[in-house]
Amino acid sequence: MLYDNITVKDGKLFFAGMDTTLLAKKHGTPLYLMDEDRIRGNCRAYRDALKGCACPDSEAVYASKACSFAGIYKMIAEEGLCADVVSPGEIYTAKKAGFPMERAYFQGNNKTDEDIAFAIDCGVGYFVCDNFEELDVLDRIAGEKGVRQKILLRVTPGIDPHTYAEVSTGKVDSKFGVAIETGQAAEAVQKALSKKNLIFEGIHCHVGSMVFDSDVFLRASAVMLGFAAEIKKNLGAEIKILDLGGGYGVKYYPGQGEIDIPQNIKAVAKRVAELSEEYGLKTPSLRLEPGRSIVADAGITLYTVGSVKKITGYKNYVSVDGGMTDNPRYALYESKYTVLTANKADSPCDMTADLVGRCCESGDIIQPGVSFPSSIERGDAVAVLTTGAYNYSMASNYNRVPRPPIVLLRGGSDRVAVRRESLDDLLSNDIV
Repeated sequence: MLYDNITVKDGKLFFAGMDTTLLAKKHGTPLYLMDEDRIRGNCRAYRDALKGCACPDSEAVYASKACSFAGIYKMIAEEGLCADVVSPGEIYTAKKAGFPMERAYFQGNNKTDEDIAFAIDCGVGYFVCDNFEELDVLDRIAGEKGVRQKILLRVTPGIDPHTYAEVSTGKVDSKFGVAIETGQAAEAVQKALSKKNLIFEGIHCHVGSMVFDSDVFLRASAVMLGFAAEIKKNLGAEIKILDLGGGYGVKYYPGQGEIDIPQNIKAVAKRVAELSEEYGLKTPSLRLEPGRSIVADAGITLYTVGSVKKITGYKNYVSVDGGMTDNPRYALYESKYTVLTANKADSPCDMTADLVGRCCESGDIIQPGVSFPSSIERGDAVAVLTTGAYNYSMASNYNRVPRPPIVLLRGGSDRVAVRRESLDDLLSNDIV
């Protein structure tokens, strides 16, 4: 199987040690299942690798855009991770969940005045500043509130991770950050240092997503430490924190690449320490921002088949009760997934069909060219694997479809962490 928390027993698909067909009957479908033990294990892998690395006081910062709900913030707090938040909604959710906001990092390329004021009022520990305008506004609002705000400056190191263009964020012409190559990043640091209400703590970059090659982070480290040396030489300031962002990939289908993340972290930290010594810098504290690699393999989505359409001489369709409303990633990126028939998990797969959703949209495709048992029929259960990241967080109410619940699995028990939306929920903001 794709991961060791997925097994087959008596022809049924088990996830996190539990029978998915029974869970589908109990909670209904579509249904997001998340393996809490897996999430916590992934958190600990990062935490322990960073704790023992060559850079002092290093920490993992969970990129909560991957999957944000109250329960996840409780988990990462208990496991010792910081939180990367990108909107007032994520900030509010984390705070209501009791997350220690001094350990939150507020990202984003277009923080409004209202966003900035709200984040300061919520006690967000760090702003990752993206541009010149943000420095001005943050300094003004922090001053009005009598706060000296810690910041990192987001820069673009000019690194191409050779991944999807849609999730590549480290190139010079990215919409995120200020470019080192053009000299604008140095200007931004100078400006940050001149602000009396800002405390410049370090620099941040993010090269992209689904990175399997350790060389990407090693190259980024070299560029960022070179820039840190330039800051020290020309501006007399030394960085305390080096944030290299996130982006480690996960396996969505058999044969896809894998990376030993703890070993990679140790290699990157060792290189940062070596470069710091070469440049005459104090070794900075390292930050990494895992999101997908914390939650992706901890999630699967269950559906119920509604129809099997066989167009003689052309193609076949298996339609389910979810679709692009709960997983838009194929429509956005043509993302590949592993799909299994949960109640016929050991049956021979002798039919090929596109797995499609219920939306009134030709692009409502979850996965094309899936191998199914030819016996698949209405009422069967279908599981899409590795859906813990960017599924719930990207879900919508397109076609006025309610979003599915999230059910957490741990130690052989299940509990609802996010309830299923009702039809009344859809009308909660309507004025009728």
